[in-house]
Amino acid sequence: NDWEKAVHLLCFGVQSKMELDTIIFNAAISACEKCGESDRALQLFGVMAQTGVELDAITFNAAISACGKGAQWEKAWQLLNVMDYSRIELDTISCNAAISACARCCEWAKALHLFNTMADSDVDINTISFSTTISACEKGGKWDVALQLFNAMAGKKELNTTTFNATMSACEKGGEWEKALELFAQRTVPYNAITLHAAISAC
Repeated sequence: NDWEKAVHLLCFGVQSKMELDTIIFNAAISACEKCGESDRALQLFGVMAQTGVELDAITFNAAISACGKGAQWEKAWQLLNVMDYSRIELDTISCNAAISACARCCEWAKALHLFNTMADSDVDINTISFSTTISACEKGGKWDVALQLFNAMAGKKELNTTTFNATMSACEKGGEWEKALELFAQRTVPYNAITLHAAISAC
């Protein structure tokens, strides 16, 4: 219930007409985000905008991350647009969080668009960027796109079990059992029950 305490203290400050700054609001939004309280985090974001408290990259990242955990991809997308309109530079954290929100809602095309936007905007693409986008493609039944991303990642970033599992699962669901088993045979990371499930399902 730490998020409730954080919000309570913030409300106390507002009611007491204290001069609250960006750092205080960011801390409260982050507390809500960490506890999965996406709606509350977005409410606090709205209060900041309404009261004229400066919004910074940390504010947006925390709010977008909350949307990711709450599977609210449309709101995450809107926040990215507001962030860009406000001339706050997009970064890896905000983009990854928005991709995660899209992945949770099976919006693979949106996730891929954000991934490509990162590349076009020279935003650093890390292992999480690749893995989350591959997961979005897996949930959307786009095994070919998932495999393309996997191959691109293999030459640039360190592969992990989550990436292997998502790509194998995408191939299995797409009826590409040979490719799924080929990935299993070529794996360079430890496997787990999910990996085995994807391999067995492909047979």
